[in-house]
Amino acid sequence: MVMNNVALPTRIRKRSLASRIWDARYLYLLILPAIAWYVIWCYIPMDGVLLAFKKYNAKLGVLGSEWLGLKNFQRIFVTNAAVKSIFNTLQISFTRLAVEFPMPILLAILLNEVNHKQGKKILQTVYTFPHFLSWVIVASICKNFFAASGFFNSVIKSLGGESVNFLANKDIFRPLLYFTSIWKEAGWSSIIFLASISSIDPTLYEAAEIDGANRLQQAWYITVSCIRETIVLMFIMSVGGVMNAGFDQIFNMMNGAVRETVEIIDTYIYNISFEAKPDYGFSGAIGIFKSIINLLLMCCANFVCRKLTGSGLFK
Repeated sequence: MVMNNVALPTRIRKRSLASRIWDARYLYLLILPAIAWYVIWCYIPMDGVLLAFKKYNAKLGVLGSEWLGLKNFQRIFVTNAAVKSIFNTLQISFTRLAVEFPMPILLAILLNEVNHKQGKKILQTVYTFPHFLSWVIVASICKNFFAASGFFNSVIKSLGGESVNFLANKDIFRPLLYFTSIWKEAGWSSIIFLASISSIDPTLYEAAEIDGANRLQQAWYITVSCIRETIVLMFIMSVGGVMNAGFDQIFNMMNGAVRETVEIIDTYIYNISFEAKPDYGFSGAIGIFKSIINLLLMCCANFVCRKLTGSGLFK
């Protein structure tokens, strides 16, 4: 009997799988739009990667253009502007990880400590609302507040000080990027951690309180410990997006005075693709290079986190 169960015919196994799929047909129907989206917008356009290996000619098309092999990739490391944009991207992104990543966690823990339900809902709404503003609007707000004739300079002048050109100061502009990003996205990102916190067993806090643990100790030893897997997962995903560095924000806030300091890979690709003489082969090569680095960084982060914490992307 055991032997018969082990050696089931292939046809029966296939029928069994088909029947299980049919039983869960409504679940598959629910994910069908997501699958269709990825197929249409992510997989079908993948034939465009051929541009990275060619000298694109619009008259000849992608397939008819001259084949260059890896020459476009070699150009990345000998083009000063491209190398500079890579270094800027890495500096800005790793600083974002250090400064911005902990903020949603901290905000979620602080909101969890609010006992007044109505006040908690109001605070969540206030902190989440900026996420729904586009970076075009946020950049306009920043220009109105930080411009030479803006709100902050008006206050400084009224106090007898000299105006500061915040938006054209290379030393100030990067911290301004981090500040505005935290203001806009920390509340939205904290939702994931709040959801994770809500699943913690309340009796753990009761037991800790009986043992004499204060609120800070409870937050560290219970809250943070219980949401560790969520933190690790979000950290790995953030490392996997290091080479992105926030195109929407930088593109809308950047100006000529600080371009050299905040020119990242995505804005550089935009410039060589649309503003200057189009070079689609080179921009395609940089895009593939960026994706490969993101993948490698994510795999490295997953490996390190699994070694240190036992948690990772996969069980």
